[in-house]
Amino acid sequence: MRIGVDVMGGDHAPDEILKGSLAALPHLPNEDRLVLVGDRLIIEDTLRERGFANASGILDPKIEVVHASEVIGMDDTPVEAVRSKRDSSINVLARMASPRDPNRLAAWISAGNTGACVAASQMFMKRLDNVHRPGIAVTVPTFSGPVVLIDVGANIEPKPHHLAQYGVMGDAYAREVLGIKNPRVALMNVGGEEAKGTSDMKQARDMLRRAEGLNFTGYIEGRAVFDGEADVVITDGVVGNVMIKLAEGLSSGIFKALAREVFDIDPELAVRLEPVVKSLYAKHDYHEYGGAPLLGVNGVCLISHGSSVARTMTNAVIRARHFVLSRVNEAITKRLAAMEACAEGAA
Repeated sequence: MRIGVDVMGGDHAPDEILKGSLAALPHLPNEDRLVLVGDRLIIEDTLRERGFANASGILDPKIEVVHASEVIGMDDTPVEAVRSKRDSSINVLARMASPRDPNRLAAWISAGNTGACVAASQMFMKRLDNVHRPGIAVTVPTFSGPVVLIDVGANIEPKPHHLAQYGVMGDAYAREVLGIKNPRVALMNVGGEEAKGTSDMKQARDMLRRAEGLNFTGYIEGRAVFDGEADVVITDGVVGNVMIKLAEGLSSGIFKALAREVFDIDPELAVRLEPVVKSLYAKHDYHEYGGAPLLGVNGVCLISHGSSVARTMTNAVIRARHFVLSRVNEAITKRLAAMEACAEGAA
C-alpha cells in the first residue's frame, strides 16, 4: 500500500511533518511505500540529514518523493486555491489518490488547509456511490470512551439527508475502525425533547429512525457528549468544528490549572503526580488520533490538525493504514445503497 503525506501542510511544516512521517516507517511492512509530497529540495535535504539518503539517492526503499511546486496556505480560499494552484501538494496528492491513477495512493494525509483538502478530494477522488456530501469524522476522546463526531467542518449548511447519511457513515466508521459493535447514534440538538429543533433537524431525525440497522437514540445535548450517552454524534460543520476546538482548549486549560494548583499546595506531590497527569493528558490528546477521515470520498483522505507535530503525523500514517485495511468505504457504500433503496420504497 502507498500512503501519501503532504509535507508542506500545517503550522509546523515541513520539519515536524517529515520527522513524524519518517518515524512511522518501522510500523510499515516492507512492501508499503511512504510517498512524501512537497518541495523536493527540502525533502531530500532532510532525508540526507537524517541518514535516509546520500549523494547517490534515497536509501530506504519504503520512501518515495514527489515534487510539488506550490503550497496552499491556511489563509487561502479553498476552492479558488485548488483551482489556481494546480501543482500544490494537496492537489498532487488528491490526483494521486484518484481512481483514474493506475498506481493510486491507498490513502493520503494533510495538516494543511482543511477546506482545500475537502475540495481537492471531491474534485479528483469524487464521492462514493449515493454519498451527497462528505463529512469529516473526528474521534473525540472522552472519559467514557471514544466518540465519533461528524461533521466538523466539511459541510457548514447540511440538508436533512446529509445529516442522515452522516449517521450511517459515522456508524460504519465506529464499527469497522473503533470496533464498537452496536454504536449508539445521536443527533446534536438544543435539547433532548422531541419538540425542539428546526424543521430540518426533525426531518433528519425521522430519516435516521428509518435507517436500517442504525441504533439511533434520538437527540443529544452538547454536555451529554462527554457523559457517554452516544458513540456517534451527528452535527453540522460549524457546531462540530466549534465544539472540538472548545473541547481542546478546555481540556488543555484544565490540566494546566490542575498542575498549578497541586504544585502550589505541595510541590513534592506535584512531582509524584506528574507521570499520572501526563498519562491522562495523552489519552485525551488529539495528537494520539493523528487525523480525521473525510468520510464519503472515493478513497482515503485523513485531515490532521493544523498544529500537528511529529507524534501526530506518526499516528496519522499508522491510522491511515488501519483505515484502509478496515474497508470502511465498502461498508459505507453498502449501507447507503440500502438506505437509498428504502427511501425510494417509502416514496
